[in-house]
Amino acid sequence: MEKPRVSAFAVYRTVSTETASKKRVKEKKKENGIHRFKKSKQSKGKQSSLNLNGRLLKECLIRPGLVQYKAKFRNHGEAKQECTSGIQQRSEGCMEGESLKIAKDKQAVVSEQMECTNQRTLVGPLLETLLAELGKIRNSRERAGKLFEWLVHPISPKKFFSEIWEKKPAVIRRHNPDYYKGLFSTLEFDRILRDDNVQFGENLDVTSYRNGKRETHNPQGRALPFAVWDFYKNGCSLRMLNPQAFSATLWNVLSILQEQFGSMAGANVYLTPAGTQGFAPHYDDIEAFVVQLEGKKHWRVYNPRTENEVLPQVSSPNFSQNEIGKPILEVVLEAGDLLYFPRGFIHQGDCLPSAHSLHITISSYQRSSWGDLMEKLLPAALQLAVEDDVEFRQGLPLDYLSYMGVQHSEKADVRRKEFIDKVKGLMRKLVDFAPVDAAVDQKAKDFLHDCLPPLLTKEEKSTSVYGAPTRWENGNIRDLKLHFMGKTKIRLLRQGIVRLCSEGEGVILYHTVHNSRVYHKEEPKSFEIESEQADAVEFLIHSYPKFVTVDSLPCDFLDDRVAIAKLLFEEGLIQTKEPLQSS
Repeated sequence: MEKPRVSAFAVYRTVSTETASKKRVKEKKKENGIHRFKKSKQSKGKQSSLNLNGRLLKECLIRPGLVQYKAKFRNHGEAKQECTSGIQQRSEGCMEGESLKIAKDKQAVVSEQMECTNQRTLVGPLLETLLAELGKIRNSRERAGKLFEWLVHPISPKKFFSEIWEKKPAVIRRHNPDYYKGLFSTLEFDRILRDDNVQFGENLDVTSYRNGKRETHNPQGRALPFAVWDFYKNGCSLRMLNPQAFSATLWNVLSILQEQFGSMAGANVYLTPAGTQGFAPHYDDIEAFVVQLEGKKHWRVYNPRTENEVLPQVSSPNFSQNEIGKPILEVVLEAGDLLYFPRGFIHQGDCLPSAHSLHITISSYQRSSWGDLMEKLLPAALQLAVEDDVEFRQGLPLDYLSYMGVQHSEKADVRRKEFIDKVKGLMRKLVDFAPVDAAVDQKAKDFLHDCLPPLLTKEEKSTSVYGAPTRWENGNIRDLKLHFMGKTKIRLLRQGIVRLCSEGEGVILYHTVHNSRVYHKEEPKSFEIESEQADAVEFLIHSYPKFVTVDSLPCDFLDDRVAIAKLLFEEGLIQTKEPLQSS
C-alpha cells in the first residue's frame, strides 16, 4: 500500500468524528432496521407551495378508482386539461403537462403517476422464480440492479434515479394483487409470532391514532399471538420492526438491494385493521418504498413545509393535521401497487372501512448525504493541516476577544474584517489537506457494519467454506484439509462484502459475511492482514466478478499467494470456481 494513504489513515484514526456529528436530537425508536431520531419542532406556519430551485410542488385531486391531477398545460393557449399516464405508455389522447413532466428548469414538480391503461393487469415474475433466476447471475451488483428493476417496474431504474429519486413521490398502480406475492403475508406474520421470540417494543409495536392523538400500547415481554391479535381486533395497528430477522425471503431481498443503494436497506411491516389509522402525519429521514401486499390503504403525501425540511437528516415529530396543509398526492393503494416518496415528504395512511391493509416499507439512504461525508472529512483535514502547516498553529491576535464574537458583531471595526478574511483564507487552504479517500472508507466501514450478511445461493455455498465437506464421522474428523494450488480459481463471494482500510501502520479488512440479521447486534467484523497481502485483496476486488487463479495474485512467492487465498477462504470471503478437493 502507498505510504501517503497509510499516513492519512493513521492521522484520521486519531480524529474523533463524534463531535462533528453531534446534533440536538432525541433518539426515537429504531425503525426500518435503522436508527431514527426526533428533533425539536420547527416554528409553525401556514402550509404553502414549496419552491425547490424554481420548481413548484402542486396540489393533487383524487378521483374514484384513479388518481388525476389538475395542472396548467403549456399547449396552444395553455388551456386547463386533465391527464393520466399509462403504465406501459401514456394514453395517446393525453398531453404531457406540468403535472406529469419530470422536473426541469422552471417546470412544476408533482408526483409521478403510472396507471394501467384500461385497467389492464401488469404481469411480473413470481418472486420465488425471480430470486431463483437472480441466483444464476454471477455479478452481485447486476443482481441488485435486476431486483430493483422488478421493484419499480415499469419505470426504468435509469429514469427513476435521474428523474424521481430524492425529487418527488411516485405511484405505480398495477391492478395485479399477486405482483409482490411471496414477499410477506399475514400468514407469515402469524407464523413469526408463534415460532419466534418476538418482543414488544423491540420487534413489534402496537399503535393507534385516534382524534389526532398517536399512542403506543406496548406491554412488556414476548408478543404472543393471543395478545397481539386481541390488540388488532380492538383496532390497533401492528408494526413489525426488522422483519428480515425472521423472514428469509426479506433477508434475501434486502441483502441484494443494499448493493443497489450503496446503503443499508431496511424494512418494517405494517398490519392495520379496516377503518383505522396507526400513525400520525410525519416525515422520515429515509427514502421510502411502500409495497402494498394485501388489502387497501388510503395515503396522503404532503410537501416539505420549508426548505430546511427538504431531504432532512433526522425524522420529524408527529404533526397535527393543521400543521401540514393540503396533500399533493392522495391515492388508495391496492395489493401489487407501489408508492415511493423521498425523505422529508410528510405522509399518513389510513385504512378504508371495507378492508384491512398489509404493507411493507423498504427504506434506505439514511445519513448518506454529502454533509454526512463532510462530517468525517473536515475533522481529519483540520488535523492534517494543523500538523503540516505552521499557519494553522500560529497564535490568535492577543486582543481578538475585544472585537470578535456576537456581542461585537455590530461594530464597524477594520480588525473584524481582517480576522474574518484570515479565517476564510485558512478554510480555502484546508481543502488541500482533505483526505477524501480516507473519509469515504470511513463511510464504507459504517455501511458494512449496517449491512445484512449475504444469503448465499447453493452454488456459493458449495464452492465456499460454508459448504466445505469437513465433518465429524465415526469418531474422526473427515476432510479437514482442502487443497489450494496455483491453478485454483477464486473470486470474492459478492462485490460489496469487503473494504480495505489502512489504520495506523496496519491494514484492516472489514467485511459483512458474519454480520447479524439484527441491526448492529454484532460489532463490526474485521481482521488485520499483512501490508504485502493487501495488494492481493485489491486485485480480487478489482477483478470481480471474474475468477482469477491463485497464481495470478500479486505476491512475490507462490506460498504467499496460497496463504492469502486460504485465509480469505477460511474467513468466508471468497469462493472457488469448482469445489475444492479434500483429503
